[in-house]
Amino acid sequence: NGISTWAYRGPLSTTITPVFQLEKTDKMEKSKAMRKLRVCVATCNRADYSKLAPIMFGIKANPDEFELEVVVLGSHLIDDYGNTFRMIEQDDFDIGSKLHTIVRGEDEAAMVESVGLALVKLPDVLHRLRPDVLVVHGDRFDALALATAAALMNIRILHLEGGEVSGTIDDSIRHAISKLAHYHACCTRTAEQHLIAMCEDHTRILLAGCPSYDKLLAAHHRDDYMDIIRNWLGDNVKEHDYIVALQHPVTTDIKNSVKIYELMLDALISFNKRTLVLFPNIDAGSKEMVRVMRKKGVEQHPNFRAVKHVPFEQFIQLVCHAGAMIGNSSCGVREAGAFGTPVINLGSRQTGRETGENVLHVRDADTQNKIYHALELQFGKRYPCSKIYGDGNAVPRIMKFLQAIDLDEPLQKTFCFPPIREWDISQDIDHILETQGALAIDLGGTNLRVAIVSMRGKIVKKYSQGNPKTYEARIELILKMCAEAVFDAVHLNCRILGVGVSTGGRVNPQEGVILHSTKLIQEWSSIDIRTPISDALHLPVWVDNDGNCAALAEKKFGHGKGVENFVTIITGTGIGGGIIQHNELIHGSTFCAAELGHIMVSLDGPECMCGSRGCIEAYASGMALQKEAKRLHDEELLEVEGMVDLKKAESVGAIHLINAARLGNSKAGAVLRTAGMALGVGIVNILHVVNPSLVILSGVLAAHYQAPVQQVIGQRALTSAQRIQVLTSDLEEPALLGAASMVLDYTTRRIY
Repeated sequence: NGISTWAYRGPLSTTITPVFQLEKTDKMEKSKAMRKLRVCVATCNRADYSKLAPIMFGIKANPDEFELEVVVLGSHLIDDYGNTFRMIEQDDFDIGSKLHTIVRGEDEAAMVESVGLALVKLPDVLHRLRPDVLVVHGDRFDALALATAAALMNIRILHLEGGEVSGTIDDSIRHAISKLAHYHACCTRTAEQHLIAMCEDHTRILLAGCPSYDKLLAAHHRDDYMDIIRNWLGDNVKEHDYIVALQHPVTTDIKNSVKIYELMLDALISFNKRTLVLFPNIDAGSKEMVRVMRKKGVEQHPNFRAVKHVPFEQFIQLVCHAGAMIGNSSCGVREAGAFGTPVINLGSRQTGRETGENVLHVRDADTQNKIYHALELQFGKRYPCSKIYGDGNAVPRIMKFLQAIDLDEPLQKTFCFPPIREWDISQDIDHILETQGALAIDLGGTNLRVAIVSMRGKIVKKYSQGNPKTYEARIELILKMCAEAVFDAVHLNCRILGVGVSTGGRVNPQEGVILHSTKLIQEWSSIDIRTPISDALHLPVWVDNDGNCAALAEKKFGHGKGVENFVTIITGTGIGGGIIQHNELIHGSTFCAAELGHIMVSLDGPECMCGSRGCIEAYASGMALQKEAKRLHDEELLEVEGMVDLKKAESVGAIHLINAARLGNSKAGAVLRTAGMALGVGIVNILHVVNPSLVILSGVLAAHYQAPVQQVIGQRALTSAQRIQVLTSDLEEPALLGAASMVLDYTTRRIY
């Protein structure tokens, strides 16, 4: 295409001060005066070349300081991936060695064999070139082979983009390369801190920014951008009216990543916008993804253009002016932020990346409709430009960093381990876990409770007040109690990460809005609870239904820990619960999933507070048992010998019914058997619908219902469901712990 990828012009700037500086000794100055620093840059694919090319131009622009050697391997040399080594030649770089290292197959075994093949071929090349420093980028398996070979051959390694987190096998490879590398040029302050936490020497870490940003920030306002767009997408395409799609396989979950790719293509076809689709990289699973693309006829579809490669300087123009970018490429969460381009990030591949507000995460991309809705939300928007990954001055910093390398220093790298003091409380894991926590709020029909909850689920301090009857008084009291708790948390050495709210009724957790409340909490419908708390405390706030919170509490701290599919049922004043399916909480399309108390077990049963008849809650809730206890008491059929005189009791409740049954009252026993049968039949229905592996009973009545429920399951469930275990919760405060778990388990980035 004849357009240079990046050109570093002129001598090194003397006005830009690198983050890292070493005082050069006289010995080092004399050594450097004798010969140039021989730098070998090894590039494996189109993506890493976009980061390495600016550095290569910088080295080439300073021939008095450096001698550049270029090694090309990996997918650069494969025709199916565009033979992208040619763009290196077009940029006028002499390629010293081309190594065919890819074993075709696009599966896990082929990746391992490719690493092995590279390790066989690299020693001869490195021995011939004898570089002083090998520059390696990122987290590819090819790069791991490069770093391994160089480390074993006593060649210094400079690793680019170490310390970052993305959430897949790439993390393990990236961190392994960092441990082999002698020097690090990272992109963000967080990545720098990660490297320091990994015991890397902070004097050998440069906070440079991403080299590709030097090009992005300088060249994304090109006059000919519409020519580039029309060249790739056709003459009728307008700015901000097309989509760029780039999805790669996740090697630790190939089957799911292929499924997400299929759903993405279906959503894009339905969305009916001109779309540029780039082929996936060469990782295991790419062959299956290409097969899906061809099965759907994407390459022949009039709205699509499928390509194997776009030169980087043209690709950034396409991303810059797109209506949206979709997929799981790091470009979406990194480079696209420099332009404010809307991004839909699918799946787990970039989960841990730092992102700007332009990125909408669809972590659980399990339906076409969800991806389509994300496109509706993002397409055509523009966001503020983000410079999380760079300010445009990375290359001058890296050049000075290379200049400062002292070849007379010992080659053996050292690690900066933190001091270990025996029995020092600051190094004790219990103490560390106690220093971070969440503020939990439980809005009940009678009481309003706030608690400071530690990372391990310990309630550090709890506050309780009567729940006011009006909205204004309730909000005022919530803010007052929270402010008191935040103040106390400082003195308790507990850093509050956020606020979780558990409340009765139907809740939209995405918006933090209580849609409809229970009859027990007045003036509590259509209430935005997130905004006033977040504004007052300057903390992120999560809100959910109390039944869902109970399920989350079990998932993090209780019997549900490590269980992929389970159901929690609260047996208290009412009947509620939550469903965990594939490790995710089920909310439903209108946020009324898991209203388990309103499963009908009889067509003509007692009236329920919801207005229907025969619900589980009408039989087995505390209110239902209290109603039956009062009826028996009025008919003088409740008291039996051994019971406390009910005339002295302030009110007759469920506990009196339970005590009467325990002392042999047949009428009370019949009521409890009916309640247990109703709850058991309802749970059998749940087992047949969602098929969990565990049922957890929570609340004050849980212990009384465990045995009858297990018995009903054994009698009435399908054979395949009869062995599902029913446990009673060990958690004393499931609502508060569940509210806290929302804070402790979520990150602050936007998650769809």
